[in-house]
Amino acid sequence: MTPLIIFFLFSLILCIILSIVGHRLPTRSLNLEKLSPYECGFEPHTSARLPFSLRFFLIAILFLLFDLEIALLLPLPSALASLNPTLSFLLAFIVLAILTLGLIYEWVQGGLEWAE
Repeated sequence: MTPLIIFFLFSLILCIILSIVGHRLPTRSLNLEKLSPYECGFEPHTSARLPFSLRFFLIAILFLLFDLEIALLLPLPSALASLNPTLSFLLAFIVLAILTLGLIYEWVQGGLEWAE
């Protein structure tokens, strides 16, 4: 048998053994708290028409905005290694400046205060 076939057989046997052990080994302690559904921080057994804090969702949107900003800036190091990094640096600086000004505006307006 070739080493490649031996490797695949060994990998297959190891996966099967680990799957069986993973399903058989843990003890399952089921209780009412673990079996109850979790609905985004709200108690699922109460009325669905209860008022909620809008500030929570504003903070969540700000978090998503800055998370997206990090994803947009990920290719920046490779862009700065190109022949003309000035344009890449300028565009990244403009994006960061707009986000910083928006954050300062939210801070001054009190949008980041959790308690009123």
